Amino acid sequence: MATTGGAGHPLPYDTYREAIERETRRFAETVSGADPTSAVPDCPDWTLADLTRHVGSLQRWFSALLTRRVQEPPRSREVELGLPEHARDYAGWVMAGVPEVAAVLGDTDPDAAMWAWGEDQHARFWARRMLFETLVHRVDAERAVGRETDVDPALAADGVDEFLVNLPYAGLFAPGVTKLRGDGETVAFRCTDSGGASGEEWRVRLDPDGFRLLPRPGADATPGPDAVAVRGQAADLLLLLYGRRSYQEPVFDVSGETAVLDRWFAHTAF
Repeated sequence: MATTGGAGHPLPYDTYREAIERETRRFAETVSGADPTSAVPDCPDWTLADLTRHVGSLQRWFSALLTRRVQEPPRSREVELGLPEHARDYAGWVMAGVPEVAAVLGDTDPDAAMWAWGEDQHARFWARRMLFETLVHRVDAERAVGRETDVDPALAADGVDEFLVNLPYAGLFAPGVTKLRGDGETVAFRCTDSGGASGEEWRVRLDPDGFRLLPRPGADATPGPDAVAVRGQAADLLLLLYGRRSYQEPVFDVSGETAVLDRWFAHTAF
């Protein structure tokens, strides 16, 4: 599979650390008091209890990886969860984990060399990954209980970048990604926000041997034509890439060959 060329740069490490705490608290507040057996439409076959257990477990697992500074793929995902007996107590369990997660992140050197399944082989990979796992699932929870959702445009744009930078490596748990190919077509995602994400764009080329995120062109460069382009606000693009929205919704402006987009989403769902 072709290697990636980063389109953007991660945000400052402290931004991730602070946002993880904020998003985790918001997630826990959303599911607190809600019926744990409620369905989560964005995560088929999951209940709110399943979603809450997933978020809390993942944060504890990532914290364990960071504490150990693992240098190779772990052979086991066993970690002490302290999961409550009753699902109604899961929200409090997630909230109770916030100080420990914050302490681990605070003690972590983001530049420390570390195994990661994605492109960036440093500890900061896991903080960035933890944030967007938590943020997207916070949106899932809010939508499940009928709340209005919002995502900071700058964070959302960084989430789009994080998704696309690491997608070529996701075949480890999303085998369909390894079959995403083309004949040189490019798929473009462009932000229409007027704020912090204004002008952000990502272009992915589908080649016979795989796909890759193209480097940002220089200020004087003119990119070639795209097979298909999707324009929308950063938060909507983030949810689109994660399968929470459809490109056919009116919030998106799509131009070009939609068949290429259909191929994209058929292989990138996980």
